[in-house]
Amino acid sequence: MPASKLPARADVVIVGGGIVGSSIAYHLTKFGIRNVVLLERKQLTSGTTWHAAGLVGQLRATRNLTELAKYTTSLFEGLEKETGQATGFKQNGSISLALSDGRYEELLRGASMAKNFGLEVNVIPLSEIRERIPHYNLDGVKGGVFLPKDGQVNPIDVTQALAAGARSGGAKVFENTKVTRIIVENGKAKGVETTAGTIKADKIVVAGGMWSRELGRSAGVSIPLHACEHFYIVSEPIEKLPRNMPVVRVPDECTYYKEDAGKLMVGAFEPKAKPWGGGGIDDEHAFVTLPEDMDHFEPILANAINRVPLLETAGIQLFFNGPESFTPDVRYFLGEAPEVQDLFVASGFNSIGIQSSGGAGLVLSQWIKNGHPPMDVSGIDIRRIHPFQSNRKYLHDRVSESLGLLYAMHWPYRQAETARGVRRSPIHQYTDKLGAVYGEVNGWERPNWYARDGVARAYDYSYGRQNWFPCAQYEADRLKNDVVFFDQASFAKYKVAGKDALKVLNQVSANDVDVPAGKVVYTQWLNDRGGIEADLTVTRLGEQEFLVVTGAAPQVRDMAWLKRHSGDKNVVAVDVTSGLPMIALMGPKSRALLQKISPNDFSNEAFPFGTSQEIEVGYAKLRATRLTYVGELGWELYIPAEFAAHVMETILAAGPEFNLAPAGLHGMNNARMEKGYRHWGHDIADEDTPLEAGLGFGVAWDKKGGFIGKKALAKQREKKLLPKRMVTIALEASGEDAPMMYHEEPVYRDGVIVGSTTSGAWGHRVGKSLALAYVKNDGGVNADWLASGNWEVEIAWKKYRAKMQFAAFYDPKGERIKA
Repeated sequence: MPASKLPARADVVIVGGGIVGSSIAYHLTKFGIRNVVLLERKQLTSGTTWHAAGLVGQLRATRNLTELAKYTTSLFEGLEKETGQATGFKQNGSISLALSDGRYEELLRGASMAKNFGLEVNVIPLSEIRERIPHYNLDGVKGGVFLPKDGQVNPIDVTQALAAGARSGGAKVFENTKVTRIIVENGKAKGVETTAGTIKADKIVVAGGMWSRELGRSAGVSIPLHACEHFYIVSEPIEKLPRNMPVVRVPDECTYYKEDAGKLMVGAFEPKAKPWGGGGIDDEHAFVTLPEDMDHFEPILANAINRVPLLETAGIQLFFNGPESFTPDVRYFLGEAPEVQDLFVASGFNSIGIQSSGGAGLVLSQWIKNGHPPMDVSGIDIRRIHPFQSNRKYLHDRVSESLGLLYAMHWPYRQAETARGVRRSPIHQYTDKLGAVYGEVNGWERPNWYARDGVARAYDYSYGRQNWFPCAQYEADRLKNDVVFFDQASFAKYKVAGKDALKVLNQVSANDVDVPAGKVVYTQWLNDRGGIEADLTVTRLGEQEFLVVTGAAPQVRDMAWLKRHSGDKNVVAVDVTSGLPMIALMGPKSRALLQKISPNDFSNEAFPFGTSQEIEVGYAKLRATRLTYVGELGWELYIPAEFAAHVMETILAAGPEFNLAPAGLHGMNNARMEKGYRHWGHDIADEDTPLEAGLGFGVAWDKKGGFIGKKALAKQREKKLLPKRMVTIALEASGEDAPMMYHEEPVYRDGVIVGSTTSGAWGHRVGKSLALAYVKNDGGVNADWLASGNWEVEIAWKKYRAKMQFAAFYDPKGERIKA
């Protein structure tokens, strides 16, 4: 449509005419929002979509992402018939091959996980692999999996079909119309300025691919992505190449293969990628190819010729190199930006934009229409990102690793290797000297475990017991019998103050925070559906002052939630994370150690559980809070940053008398699993209610003024038995015979899948493989139903007998906590 006919106003303006932007426009019209304008600076697909490989896979890392990928496939199945526009959709399936035992276990675990989602997947032996792809050299292949519903499309054709469907629904599509500025007024997106004029709008969507970072930056929004060069070749027609073959992935060789019209495409996600465009991308960039780099691609090509010998005599019709955008954690960005209301983002698709496009359009359209996503998408929600991650050098260095992670081993506990050391605790120098092996969350260097007894200070990854398990066992023994300290500086902290601070916090909190000063309240923040948006503590510091403490990962998300629900109230929320590190002292000797270094009284009478006081340690004043996330007696010490080193030195000096040991966050996770403590983002999220999660004890039903989500939660409470409940799991096998559970393992009752795990770990104090899981039963889930069933958990295509219960497997009455 000519830019001269640009309307003055729209309900939604979408910036970017790739497959994702077109999908959003298409889906908005399906949900009744027809005054939609899609703006493309050049031509549709001209950025990245046009050169995508067009693979349509379905199995993703989580249930909801898999459901969205399945939806994309179903959309493509009928899109051509609906719009009359060809899509090139073919459903030949896909085969993934394993060349190592670790990779084969990864494939088997994924195949088991797929059963949770009703996704058809077959573990196939070498004989069947040879039948399906007879032209492949199977030397070194351990086995494979076949997904018959996977497919492929022509990306340009599919985008044109989605755009045609959007136009049929009332949307307007303008090409050669560049957006020069997003209009923001009073913290809300109000429209866009373009080369053809200004459009006012209720909602703006940034779906600009590689250009999204700079466009977001101009509006004060962090969209941390960076382009990398992506290589593939297309052979000349090969007469002996079988037609309509499945897509083949050989991740151990970083390659994928797609047959199309008698030609073979070979693409790669190599371990060390080439970042591109960090200094900015030319406005005239359209349908651009980058220079060939045969030296970079040659190792991939050599493996490909060995794997598919037909390539040895085939000519190369096309050597392609084109840019695609990648993100720091290899997950795309979706949702409303935390910095600007009514500004939505759908960018950074990490080479899976085609297979994600339908689901992304579906979710974001419903999010725009209803004010919330239709399912838990916290793993791709842009609110997970910290602003520093838009730093150009950080992005350049990190995405050189991100691209390769698509086909790298997805080991449990795997840590990023690039762009490290960004955010460090004030006591980092001490944990480093003690042998800490660090993990990274949102840039924070966090001690995950401490090397000892000759164990190397590096991960040796596997799906079983990794090299740090003996170290974690030592830490667990000290936690149970003596005292340990955890560096929890990364936990997010907000000071909330003002005349309306209590009113705002009590409205967003399910529990009652109108408590005496010095009292700590564990609570969830709920949405209108009763789902859990945050899981945290609120400490009352004074009449109009509170301290909110949450995890490191939801730092931006939780603050955004609080501010969006503060409105025009007289309240100020300030993130004080950087200035208030926290050291936790946990274990039965924690009281004695604190009594040694502080004149304050730490007895049960003077310092009961769930309270907080200002104390003295050495020469410093700080805040001590008696809580635990590990199921032992302990205190969290909140220390002004300039005193942290002194306090740490004071603790370490007194420590030997009490057999003090450092402990890492892997040990903390193992311990919380033994106690059945929930973790937001894994065990609980915005689809789960406190009643389903077993957290109803933290709901203040009768508090004055109620709370967000009370109506939905009260309706659920009326049911005598809930059809969905969280349970704790312990495998009956012990020692080396007990495999590890991590997430999404199918849970069976009497041979029927009734749920899946949400998180898992080894319980070092109980010597068991443990997990948390949701199980479902239409007739209700209660203790009798749990006790009357024969329970199993499927792990890597094998079933293991298990015990299910509601209570924790370690100290279920909590006696050690309040000793």
